[in-house]
Amino acid sequence: MPVKSSAGGPTRKDTYQVMVTIDNTPLKAGVFDKMTGGDLDSDEFKYYPGGMVPPISLGGKVNPANIVVSRIYRLQRDHDMIQKLFQAVGKQTGTITRHPMDIEGNLYDGSPIVWTGTLKRVTVPEVDSEASDPGLLELEFTPYGVPVSTG
Repeated sequence: MPVKSSAGGPTRKDTYQVMVTIDNTPLKAGVFDKMTGGDLDSDEFKYYPGGMVPPISLGGKVNPANIVVSRIYRLQRDHDMIQKLFQAVGKQTGTITRHPMDIEGNLYDGSPIVWTGTLKRVTVPEVDSEASDPGLLELEFTPYGVPVSTG
């Protein structure tokens, strides 16, 4: 586990620690290599008053994007739990924690961003007898709402 850092400054895509729990149980060696989604968008409703007055934005509902995390599939770590993950799809709650790190690999003192949502999809590596690229385990979550920063 990296030490805590209070150093600020620029960051890179590889300076995050992404951890996942399913039904409050951390996944074995829970660090994931990639994460996409989790961004927030909203419905927008514009009202157009009479007399050619500029429109008024009334805002709208917040729509969090699904989150996909992935990591290289390791037999001893991932294969033994894959059946439990399959059984959790559409039923179990997952928590995705994204903690920033400094460029030396130390966890940043600031709060991580945490999403909670339903496990929507589990994808095991594809099979291709002519390929040699890494086989990835992917998990997709449907967030319940706005992520939180814990402190």
